[in-house]
This record gives sequence, C-alpha cells and structure tokens, in this order.
Amino acid sequence: MRLLRCSLTVDDEHWIPTIEEFFTDIPPYAILSHRWGRPNDEVSFNDLERDLDVSHKPGYRKLRRFCELAFQAGLKFAWIDTCCIDKRSSAELSEAINSMFEWYSNSALCYAYLDDVITEEGLENHAMEESSFRASKWWTRGWTLQELIAPGSALFFDQNWKPIETRNKLAWLVGEITSIEIEVLKDDYNWRGHRTSVAQKMSWAARRQTTRQEDRAYSLMGLFGVNMPLLYGEVSRAFIRLQEEIMRTTPDQSLFAWRGASCDRRSCLSLS
Repeated sequence: MRLLRCSLTVDDEHWIPTIEEFFTDIPPYAILSHRWGRPNDEVSFNDLERDLDVSHKPGYRKLRRFCELAFQAGLKFAWIDTCCIDKRSSAELSEAINSMFEWYSNSALCYAYLDDVITEEGLENHAMEESSFRASKWWTRGWTLQELIAPGSALFFDQNWKPIETRNKLAWLVGEITSIEIEVLKDDYNWRGHRTSVAQKMSWAARRQTTRQEDRAYSLMGLFGVNMPLLYGEVSRAFIRLQEEIMRTTPDQSLFAWRGASCDRRSCLSLS
C-alpha cells in the first residue's frame, strides 16, 4: 500500500508530495473520498515518480489541503486514489480495486470532499430540499458508496474545505439522501457482522453511475465481500460475474429480487 507523507504546515509554501510504500505494519492514515476532475488536472503517481512540478495542477490544492488536515489531526500519512495507485499497471489496479473497501475500512479518518457544495451556515440549510448538499453529485457516483459506508468515521467538507459535519451526526440526513439505513451510517456499526440483505445493498447502488460500465460491478465488490479479476471491455458481463461471486459466498436469495427488462436470458441474473 502506498501512502503520502503529509508532514507539512499551512506555511510550507514549497511542499512537495512524497510517497512511501508499505507491505506490513501500515501506519495510521487518513483517506480521501472525492470526485475526480479532468484526468490531466489530478496529481498522478506518474507525476510524483518523475519528480515533476505539480503545484500548477488544479488537483494539487485538493491534495495539499487534504494532507494539511490529516497532519493537523495527528496523522503522518494519507491515501488518495489519484496518486497512490500506479494505474499504468493493470495488475496493480486490479489489486487496488479489490483492496479498496478494506483500505477505507482500516483508515483512521475519512474526509469526504464535496466540491460542489457551497458554504451554508447551519445544518438546517443543508437539510433543505434545494440545498447544494442534497444535490451534490458525490451522492450519485458508484465508487463513493463504499467510501461512505466502509470507514469507521467520516467527515464531510464543502468546496472551500470548510467542515460540514460528521457522518455519524448527519446519519439521518444522509439516510434520506441515499436510502441507506441510519444504523449502517453510525460510527459504531459492525459492518463485518451486518445482516443487511443482498437486495438492500443493491438498492443503495441502483441509481448511482460510473464512467466505465464495468465499474458498476467493480465498485461493489467490497460491499459484498467478494473478489474477482478486472476485465475492462467485458461491459455488462462484469455485473453477471459479480452476482455469480455473490451466489458462491452467500445463500441469500434476495439477489434475485429485482425487476426490469435488463435480463441475462441464460439465467435469472440482472445485467445491471
């Protein structure tokens, strides 16, 4: 697992992100949940490996502020998907995606950066029907589902990195937005001992979107506790394979409690 060393202060104008790799004895770390900007705007592993100046990139400010907050919280390391994974390696990318749920689960803190939420005073404004918090696209992405649920604790930030509130205290509102049960969003929820049905978990993901069709399945592997190789190009077959893996690991027949025209005619599985 690669981690960013985040020993910097607000006054450190010339901070350069550095990465360290750990195989065992992984230290406590903060983890970021966010939406990607344009790929060239984000700081990548390739950028850091080549010692490029990344301070001009739009993603640098996000990376820097995240590391500042982690350091202020007493953590020396942080993880962000933009530059802690070498996406040029298909083997490494597959290993990382299969490990993602565990990495978020094992984090000391998760910061959820909602870059389209404007600063609003008071939680009552965030709860309003037309609030930017409710309308954030962060709630619609496939990958952010596991990033919302897996961590032991999570804190939401608006576009200016102003803290909004913890997931624990906003569980009632997050539950309204996502249809996830409030108990699942609480810090003391025992995810490994959960009894949530397969159908219920699928319903949480039903209206979420991913850029690649295959990622609709790959982003759910950790949620169901399954692993499988990544085969980009298989399109809807990825979701079939996900369901087949779920069937191998659980007797929960609510997997088949779906409706719609999106059907694999060779079986009783859904294509999406």
